[in-house]
Parts: sequence; structure tokens; C-alpha cells
Amino acid sequence: MPQLGLLHLRAWAALLGQLRRPSRAVCVRTVHSHSQVTKAVLTSQLKLHQEKSNFIIKTPKGTRDLSPQQMVVREKILDTVVSCFKRHGAKGFDTPAFELKEVLTEKYGENSGLIYDLKDQGGELLSLRYDLTCPSSLTYLCEVPFARYLAMNKLKKMKRYHVGKVWRRESPTIVQGRYREFCQCDFDIAGHFDPMIPDAECLKIVCEILSALQLGDFLIKVNDRRILDGMFAVCGVPESKFHAICSSIDKLDKMSWKDVRHEMVAMKGLAPEVADQIGDYVQCHGGVSLVEQMFQDPRLSENKQALEGLGDLKLLFEYLTLFGIAEKISFDLSLARGLDYYTGVIYEAVLLQNPPQAEEGPLNVGSVAAGGRYDGLVGMFDPKGHKVPCVGLSIGIERIFSIVEHRMKVDPDVW
Repeated sequence: MPQLGLLHLRAWAALLGQLRRPSRAVCVRTVHSHSQVTKAVLTSQLKLHQEKSNFIIKTPKGTRDLSPQQMVVREKILDTVVSCFKRHGAKGFDTPAFELKEVLTEKYGENSGLIYDLKDQGGELLSLRYDLTCPSSLTYLCEVPFARYLAMNKLKKMKRYHVGKVWRRESPTIVQGRYREFCQCDFDIAGHFDPMIPDAECLKIVCEILSALQLGDFLIKVNDRRILDGMFAVCGVPESKFHAICSSIDKLDKMSWKDVRHEMVAMKGLAPEVADQIGDYVQCHGGVSLVEQMFQDPRLSENKQALEGLGDLKLLFEYLTLFGIAEKISFDLSLARGLDYYTGVIYEAVLLQNPPQAEEGPLNVGSVAAGGRYDGLVGMFDPKGHKVPCVGLSIGIERIFSIVEHRMKVDPDVW
């Protein structure tokens, strides 16, 4: 009996052992499951490693670093510009890098799409300044932040300069000095003065700076928004299309008349015969003699706005002659400057040729300075609509820097 009892216990122990041991199928499934997990983990780690190894350290598109050697050249350019501003009695000035979004987006017309928006910050919708005057392009100026400042502080007269970074959300062309982040140098005169004296001073400043930088021969194109609007009116452009057509004309420095005409007719709905009449005007450029010629134009002479603009340009050329810079100025009816807030004289400086040292091929950087009169901008921010006449200019530091760099590649001692 005792032996039978012992055997009985051993049998039960063996049976329990079999029950506790997983079946072969279960073991296979478990091993397979562990294998899949291990494979997934290894694959994930490998992918992360590959992504890390493919990561390229670089600056964001449209921006760049400046080496200590480059900063020496850049600071020399800035010193030349700021010294000229100070000689003309301007005081330093600064505004925040970002503004309320509504302050910026309503002032730049079609260019508002180039503004960088920031996420909601403390209940405020903000945007990085597009220029310094409202905060301006180089074909767009820097007037909006300045106008906002004048209205906020109820200032009626000020002569200021502003050096700072601005941001433009556009496709950059680095070789031509066009960036998404760039430095802008602005000079503005606010207040009531004798007609065209501040405008002439701004053109004198541009001439002084470009001559001091020795970039080569240059020309400053001038026009007047009232002449443009008068030209559109006598040619038959509907008033509702003035800004749109002005924006197209503003592209004539980058596009042929044929392409601009196509844009106005096919994309903006302008009648072909109206576009052809505009073409007769925008291909005209010259000095004070052209101003006199436009006074005799049978259509423009019947438009009040155009006559006012022509009268101011005639007076402007008289001051420019006294300043000794009239030969550097060209009355150009194709100059449009796309920003909506310009109200009078507009201007843009371009280099006529590459510096003789630049033998590596042409370097087309577009305008190197620009500006204009914006008499109504401050009133847009003033609760009572009080206007403060303003005129200003912007120097294209990045484009000038690109030209100097291009020259230094040929002759390192040129700067």
C-alpha cells in the first residue's frame, strides 16, 4: 500500500508538470512574437539613425551667416550710410521687430502676402515687420512702423534714420542680394515744409551715399503717383483697376513690355487698346525737358492730378539743379512702385553698369535705393485722421553688400 501511494503521488506530479509546460505551438508563437517586436525596434532605431545621418546643418532658406571678415565690410558700408544720415540732421530711431498684424496687412496692398505672420500671442495677432517705415521693400519702403509711431505719439515733425532687420516671405535670389531676412537702412522726414525741399534732400542723400560707396555709375529714376493715376485715367483704365495696373507696371524693370501688357490684358481684364495707350507713355524717360513735354500732352494736360504731379516734378528739378545732381536724375514714366500708400514723388536708384573690376560676368541686383512721398499714411493710424506729410528713402544694404563681395572676389584689396 505505501508503495502504491507513492506511485500515485508521482503520477499526479508528472501530470501537473505536463499541464504547466506550454505546448510547442504556444512556444513557437511566443518566440515569433518576440522576434517581430525585436525587428520593429531595430528597424525604428535604424530609421532614426539614417534620418540623423541625413540631417544637414544649414541656415534657413533666404538667410545667411556673416563671418567676422564679412562684418568688417558690412560695418564699413553701414558707417558710410549712417554718417550721411547724421550729416543731414537725422536722429536714430527703432521699433519692435513685430507689429500687430492689422497694422501691416492693410497698408501693403498685394504685397501683404509677403508678410510673415506669428501665432496668437497673448490674444494678439502679430506679424514680423515687412519694412521699417510702416515697418518697407527695396522696391518697397520702410514707412509703416514709423507712421504708426508718429500717430501714437502725436508727433508732427521728425527727421529720423532707422537701421534694422526686416523679413519678406518671398522666393529669395541670394546671388542678387534678395533675402527673406535682410538689413534695411531708412531715412525719413515728417512735417510741413516748403514744397519739394524734403524730396530733393532725400535724392541728394541717395546721391551722396552711392557716390561715397563707389559702386559705379548710377541713375535715379523719378515719377509721381499722381502722374501715374492721371495717365491711367486719360488712357481709360477703370478706377477700380488703378492699383492692379500700377502693380503690373511696377514689374517693367524685370519683365518686357510685351509680358506686362499680357498680364494687364489676360490676367487683369484691361482692354487691349487701353494697354496700348499706357505703353505709349511708360516707354518715355528723360530729364526736365520730358516734364515740359508732358505739360503739352493733349491728354495729360487735361487731368488735374497729372498737372499737380508735373508741377511738383518741375520744381523738384529746379532744386536738383541747385544741388548739382540733376544729371543723375531721370523722369521715368514706367516707375510705379507697387505700395498703395505713396501719394506723390517716387524714386528708385539703379546701377548703370557693373564696376570695371567685376570681370566674372554681370551681377544684376536691381535697385539699390528707393523711396517716395506718403502724405496719408500717418492719418490712417491717427484716430482723428490728422495727416502728417512724410517722405523717405531706403538703402538696399544687402544688395550693395552683394556688389562689394562680387568686386572683392576679383580684387580683395578693393575694400
